[in-house]
Amino acid sequence: MKAMKSATLLRMSKRAAIGVVVLAGGCVNVTAPDKPIVINLNINITQEVVYRLDGEAKTLIQQNPGIF
Repeated sequence: MKAMKSATLLRMSKRAAIGVVVLAGGCVNVTAPDKPIVINLNINITQEVVYRLDGEAKTLIQQNPGIF
């Protein structure tokens, strides 16, 4: 009785192994897309500039507003 169960289990495991090999033996094709991949990044960059003027430079600019 034990030998029969063992033989049956062996046959079932062989069949399962064959099934896995058949299913895994397929061919896989990977191709590049026709159109380029577009990644749209909505990025808002805000820049704040802080400046300090020397007192002498500040008076020079105020006296000659047309230089800039």
